[in-house]
Amino acid sequence: MASENPLWGEERIANELLVKFGISASPRTVSKYMPMRPRGHPRGDQRWSTFLKNHAVAILACDFFVAVTATFRMLYVFVVIEHSTRRLAHINVTSNPSADWTLQQLREVVGNGRGHRYLIHDRDRIFAKHLDDSIGALGVEVLRSPIASPKANSIVERVIGTVRRECLDWLIPMSEAHLRSILREWTTHYNQGRPHSSLGPGVPDPPKGPMKVQKSTSRQRLAADALIRVKSILGGLHHEYSLAATCAGA
Repeated sequence: MASENPLWGEERIANELLVKFGISASPRTVSKYMPMRPRGHPRGDQRWSTFLKNHAVAILACDFFVAVTATFRMLYVFVVIEHSTRRLAHINVTSNPSADWTLQQLREVVGNGRGHRYLIHDRDRIFAKHLDDSIGALGVEVLRSPIASPKANSIVERVIGTVRRECLDWLIPMSEAHLRSILREWTTHYNQGRPHSSLGPGVPDPPKGPMKVQKSTSRQRLAADALIRVKSILGGLHHEYSLAATCAGA
């Protein structure tokens, strides 16, 4: 896993082993078996130790960030995330962001019946008063973060950093449609295949039914007949691992 996914650290691999295979290993143990990084080449990732917890089940957070195509065209990416599940509820791309376009994106999320009561966003002028009033009419209270206080909206700021570190820092979109395609594939991976430490670890959108975990006599080893399925994400930038059904008599 470490050689196939150079962006993963020991904590991410430990979570992958626990969630997908039932193997309990501490990040410190995993680090002993990871290849040493050359000097002068740090991981460059960023960790956050504090997250918003109050009313997490009912909170949505949103923000914009920019991406640049191969032809140096600037595009705007709009992200909406659920606090409690860390699920990316919505992501879309536009070259001309406006309050009306943003309102339509938020309507698609707020109207999905998941019981959201609060929406956090910053004080960017794109979040106009009529946008907040329209969201309020849908039964969702808008909470505007203080000026120059990104940590007040820390979870969405963190997921934007994750999008960059694990996706857009390694891929160059050719067009708006290409960027939208990349983000949709990565969002599916983020919601359904990527373990999150803040969830126990767990995944925001686990598959229906109990996740298959191989029974073993040891917490650190799989059964001898276990088969591992590997799925490539974004051309091999990431991989998803799962246990495949063992063929009888194999």
